[in-house]
Amino acid sequence: MGRRDQFRANSGLKAQEYSGPILGLIFLRFAEVRFAARRAELAQAIVSPRRGSRVDEPTAYHAAGVLYLAPEARFDYLLTLPEAADVGAQVNAAMRAIEQHNPQLAGVLPKSYNLFTARLLKELLKKVSEIPASVDFDAFGRIYEYFLGEFARTEGQKGGEFYTPASIVKLLTEIIEPYHGRILDPACGSGGMFVQSARFVAEHQRNPAAELAIYGVEKTDETGRLCRLNLAVHGLEGDIRHGGNVNNYYDDPHAATGQFDFVLANPPFNVNAVDKERLKEMVGPGRRFPFGLPPTDNANYLWIQLFYSALNDHGRAGFVMANSASDARASEQELRQQLIASRAVDVMIAVGPNMFFTVTLPCTLWFLDKGKAPPPRGDTVLFIDARHIYRQSTVRTATGSRRRSAFSPTRGGS
Repeated sequence: MGRRDQFRANSGLKAQEYSGPILGLIFLRFAEVRFAARRAELAQAIVSPRRGSRVDEPTAYHAAGVLYLAPEARFDYLLTLPEAADVGAQVNAAMRAIEQHNPQLAGVLPKSYNLFTARLLKELLKKVSEIPASVDFDAFGRIYEYFLGEFARTEGQKGGEFYTPASIVKLLTEIIEPYHGRILDPACGSGGMFVQSARFVAEHQRNPAAELAIYGVEKTDETGRLCRLNLAVHGLEGDIRHGGNVNNYYDDPHAATGQFDFVLANPPFNVNAVDKERLKEMVGPGRRFPFGLPPTDNANYLWIQLFYSALNDHGRAGFVMANSASDARASEQELRQQLIASRAVDVMIAVGPNMFFTVTLPCTLWFLDKGKAPPPRGDTVLFIDARHIYRQSTVRTATGSRRRSAFSPTRGGS
């Protein structure tokens, strides 16, 4: 990350100003590799006398799940631009051209490259070009995820809101096993839950784009765009609702109740000041909050019920939750008793501290399964104490700026 630190030191830009553009160029490098491969296939195909060559036909790329890139939007074109050509304006134009030819990316790509000097932007293009075109599909995704995680760490709390460590996400997916079906993340952030679910499917020799229908909700417009870009990097599409008109508690843009095979999420913990009056019509059997509203000013059990109610009769959920939700008293205890009586609680895993970039407190991983076997199996819950099962991958420096541990799950590896 020395190169990233150089941009931070020499550009005068804040992390939130340069992280998006850098991720955008990594995305473009990835998109051009796939575009070039598809273009070569089309060039070698037998040309129809009626239709002619399809090498410049966007639909021929879209049919193969590949983004179409106009000549002025290709990475190699931008790489060879002279500094006098106003490189920032040219890259912004390239991003607009990509959105024009690929509607699923409308309004998603960064267009703030004018913040970079031409010299700095040329250097950045050169460094990104050093990612070998020969690396496989998954390698590009992992490079993207690496930068996403590092920027989350650098940006502090803001970044931590949209990034869940891959080791946690991998464990969630390995346990709920999302082989096929509709998957929802009502607090989707940058989309890591979807990407890992797709990777799980691919590891079992299936096509994620064909097996998974992806739906997400993200209240922050900037992060929602990042999620859609992350999906595109991995060759995925999804229905991601985000922006000022979406609020996780009051709105249900996907009409989620009873509709999903899988729910994966890492919601914000201990949220206060939710307007319970606006939720009263959503309370009751078959609704978003089937067990009732907690009088306490804490949204943890609102989230838990949102996950539960979104599942169909055989649906499974895996999510991260504050430890306090596992032993909360008063009205929350009553809600928890109703949840246990529903026989949907399947597995509880206690995780140690320092697993997240911005939160040092320990957390618990919850797993629900509405399709559990009948009693006696249906009346059991597996508890796993994994607070001391991990491999430390990053240590705190003298300034306390780098502290992270990598969880090594006992199922599925790390």
